[in-house]
Amino acid sequence: MKYDVKVNLENRVEEYSFGYVAKQANGSAWLKSGKTVILATVVIDETEVVEDDFLPLTVQYIEKTYAAGKIPGGFFKRETKPSDFETLTSRIVDRSLRPLFPKGFGHPTQITIMVFSADVESDMQVLALNAASAALYVSDIDINRSVSAVRAAKVDGKLVLNPTLSQLKESTLDLYLSGTKDELLMIEMRSIGSEKIDVEESFEPMLDPMMDPSLGTIVIDTHCSNALAEDELIEVLDKTQKVLFESNVEYELAFGIYQKEIKPLTLKKDELNLEMVEYLKQNHLEDIKNAMNQMAKSERSTALRELRKQIIAHKEEWADVHNELALKNAIEAVKKEQVRTQILKEKVRADGRALDEVRPITIDTNILPAAHSSCLFTRGQTQALVVLTVGGPKDAQMFESLTDDGTQNENFMVHYNFPGFSVGEASPVMGTKRRELGHGNLAKRALEPIINLDGQTVRLVSEILESNGSSSMATVCGGYMALRAADIDTSDTVAGIAMGMVSDGDEYAILSDIMGLEDHDGDMDFKVTGSKDGITAMQMDIKLGGISLDILKEALYQAKEGRSHIIDIMLEAEEKIEFNDGVLPSTELFHIDPGFIGEIIGQAGKSIREIIEKFEVAIDIDKKDGKVKITGTNKEGVKGAKEHIHKIVNAPKKEKIKYEVGGIYEGEVKRIVDFGAFVELPDGTDGLVHISKISKERVNDVHDVLHEGQKVKVEILEFKGNKISLAIAE
Repeated sequence: MKYDVKVNLENRVEEYSFGYVAKQANGSAWLKSGKTVILATVVIDETEVVEDDFLPLTVQYIEKTYAAGKIPGGFFKRETKPSDFETLTSRIVDRSLRPLFPKGFGHPTQITIMVFSADVESDMQVLALNAASAALYVSDIDINRSVSAVRAAKVDGKLVLNPTLSQLKESTLDLYLSGTKDELLMIEMRSIGSEKIDVEESFEPMLDPMMDPSLGTIVIDTHCSNALAEDELIEVLDKTQKVLFESNVEYELAFGIYQKEIKPLTLKKDELNLEMVEYLKQNHLEDIKNAMNQMAKSERSTALRELRKQIIAHKEEWADVHNELALKNAIEAVKKEQVRTQILKEKVRADGRALDEVRPITIDTNILPAAHSSCLFTRGQTQALVVLTVGGPKDAQMFESLTDDGTQNENFMVHYNFPGFSVGEASPVMGTKRRELGHGNLAKRALEPIINLDGQTVRLVSEILESNGSSSMATVCGGYMALRAADIDTSDTVAGIAMGMVSDGDEYAILSDIMGLEDHDGDMDFKVTGSKDGITAMQMDIKLGGISLDILKEALYQAKEGRSHIIDIMLEAEEKIEFNDGVLPSTELFHIDPGFIGEIIGQAGKSIREIIEKFEVAIDIDKKDGKVKITGTNKEGVKGAKEHIHKIVNAPKKEKIKYEVGGIYEGEVKRIVDFGAFVELPDGTDGLVHISKISKERVNDVHDVLHEGQKVKVEILEFKGNKISLAIAE
């Protein structure tokens, strides 16, 4: 393979070949970085133009398992539906490249990115965007700006740009930026927090009064959220953005000579009928304002549609398909202008709120009595029902990534569902869409840093029942409350808020808790999640084409105020949580000296079976490190089982007695069975008195002669391996 371009970047070298393969595509780029090889192609349909007001762009990122020397697992031995990682990567590339296309571009466009060879240390999401952008840049489509990505990590407190995957696993920060040489287009960020602290001292009574103080060094799992402070994030963005901009300058210089001759394509004209616009302003401005106040999308659409019918009925010369479409566009333009003017000039939003005001919030927890936990989180006209289910290690989601050895397990899942009725649409419930997967992933990244499941598997499902602005942030808030309603430990309280911005170039206004109208007609969609101290996850798409760091800093601090307000409401609701006792599994995790495990299990598992049956729990014991996990649906039973185990551990040790055949000892009847009774000897050893050895006379029912807890004298008859045969002594 002949490579045309070699680009030296921060911590990475990329080599590109143009026009060697996929020659019939409008544009293609073959990218090699390390052992990774990616082909990106761009194809447009020149014969078709989509008339609707949207860009018909489709991006598909596809991983081939042969790229890592693997055969697909499971029954089917060829690649089938895209994995979550492939879908999320496609979404990242789409969101980064979509702003490049000129307004009015209506030709269906397909961008395909295929991974042919995979390096275990390569960042596929960065390389996928760079390859797709290169293919688009050298294509015959009139796009002359390069877009690229850079990822930032924080390893051992130091900023690392374009980290390897090994470095990223050790990082407390994962920040993904995409943009051109002039403008920042997209930000995705998450904090990563989980660390263990060794306590080199004996247990204090306040840590666990039931523990034996002789156990010495203990490892306590302490989950650290590592939330990133706003000032620190701005500093990281400043450094990362400069590298991003410099990279695009290098790309454009290197790729320029390989650009194809531009293909002449007709763009859809944005024909706004100024006569209609002026007529609307003069005669129907109040009607449009009233429609704006219909906050639900379905209600607003109905109000504007009725207005359109009234106008056409009054002005019969506009009663044709062409004029009706022109009137619809004119009404939309006046509405958008009014929304933006009211915010910029009057500092008032369509629903009457101040710019930094959050809509009313109500929180109802555990409203589903048969679920492990649930939360109905309502903010204005956005409502999320988040339901939590707790499972064990075997309930984890198994998945296989291209660059990892073997199968991985995901024990924290967030699944987001967005049915059509939530926005008043009559659409069937279908499979998971890219948007649903992306919103669920954002909520997962927001909550994951504050939980430590330690062997549990947790699934959160967010059912959006109503939506008018940022249902993903409602999912974060409802998800946190569902975690607390399931009594799952969290290291901090996390909430989410969606921010927006309106700008006319000279003036700008930052909006807290945006609704659907402001998202549609505004210039920025900016979702921030975190605690009162810092940010755990962030996602930003900029429609303006760039934003200054000063404005971004202002938006971050306004988001922090809004987040703090929401957290205060959540903390108040947290105090009122009533657990679903009898349904919610309760768990106790603690350590014991491994030397006591034999006594807890007992002879042939007798002791541990008695604990399980008595307290109705499940018990897992790690024989190597003495870790004990007790689970059950009754908290008192779980607590009782823990106390029982501690009594065994802390009880004075009985000296072992050397028993001899013929010896007579006093014991206690512990259990009666059909064929006899088990008697505990003085040192805790068990023996069996067969029904025939209870009395010289025939005994038909053991209960007629003996009862549990009865003290009896027994004679040792014989030893059979570890078993002792006894007889009631006369």
